[in-house]
Amino acid sequence: MKYFFDTEFIESGPENPLQLLSIGIVSENGKEYYAVVDPIDVNLNLADDWLQNNVINHLDFINSSKRKKIIAKEIVNFVGKDPVFWGWYSDYDWVILCQLYGKMTSLPESWPMFCLDLKQETYRLGNPKLPKLPGKIEHHALWDARELKFRYEWLVGLSHD
Repeated sequence: MKYFFDTEFIESGPENPLQLLSIGIVSENGKEYYAVVDPIDVNLNLADDWLQNNVINHLDFINSSKRKKIIAKEIVNFVGKDPVFWGWYSDYDWVILCQLYGKMTSLPESWPMFCLDLKQETYRLGNPKLPKLPGKIEHHALWDARELKFRYEWLVGLSHD
């Protein structure tokens, strides 16, 4: 099963590790998972003004945040065995997802140690102009995952024409 995912995170330089803020995952059959990280597990003081204004101010920490350990367990239950992960410019997203489980060698059994990147696939196909998902909310992990699935399906259709 394919899973399209995106994260929102704090990146504040080499002295500080990446910090997960939220994650959205959409399966190829349309099921969705979304979680916001409990502020206990993240240092929000490291967020720059852009991140504060465009991402953090829109996260519902009061009603929908969870500890990272809970998010990690829920993702395992959501994706099951042998998932195929797809991202968009996904290097950091993949590292952040893997870090929920510790080291890369600590990933759940049957999970790959890599994810596929739709940006690389579009590059391979000559960089066609991709459609935007109607009604998309910018810089929201679940909406970005939905758009990723939408664009993947569009590219698959394009390659069959």
